[in-house]
Amino acid sequence: MNTPKGMLVIISGPSGSGKGTVVKRLDPDKGYALSVSMTTREPRPGEEYGRDYFFVSEEEFIATRDTNGLLEHAVFVGNLYGTPRRYVDDEIARGKIVVLEIEVEGALQIREKFPDAVLIFLMPPDIDELGRRLFNRQTEDKMTIEQRLNRAKNEIKYISRYDYVVLNEEVDLAVDRINTIVGAEFLKPHRNPGLVEDFKGDEFDVASFILRIDELIK
Repeated sequence: MNTPKGMLVIISGPSGSGKGTVVKRLDPDKGYALSVSMTTREPRPGEEYGRDYFFVSEEEFIATRDTNGLLEHAVFVGNLYGTPRRYVDDEIARGKIVVLEIEVEGALQIREKFPDAVLIFLMPPDIDELGRRLFNRQTEDKMTIEQRLNRAKNEIKYISRYDYVVLNEEVDLAVDRINTIVGAEFLKPHRNPGLVEDFKGDEFDVASFILRIDELIK
């Protein structure tokens, strides 16, 4: 039996909506494979190369982009971000649920290349709570927080281009909702072409079967 094809799941949301925390709670034993993005920004305390991001110079990022090594790329608060292509392709071929945690601009770029991608927008409870989360991180100055809040108000305008919206009021509940979404997506007919074709039974002769009913029920 061939390995079922996997799925590309994109999770976006304003900075401070809890994307990173939610994504890290998705269980690898359920088939999730977390993609690692490339960025030119400096690592935050506790972040590691290859686990949280591939932290690279601007020169290396541009070289990767120019050799078609990125699925998408964007500028966010003065830094470059992008998704390495090879990992995503390989994991989907292995049947994995590849999860990309990326900004809205990048998500919409990828949607053009992967029409079957599942786009989920993670929402904070409200803009006040978002501001508090950004402030409590204590990793950015007031000007950067202001930029992120303005960016959030603009990003929310694109919710209608996503497939689902998940409120992240409580992390475990948000994770459960994402698991439900992924489970439902795997049941869609276009993701099960083999099952549909088998049931159609093009080689099955209905007339001959009807003639053999008496014999079959003896």
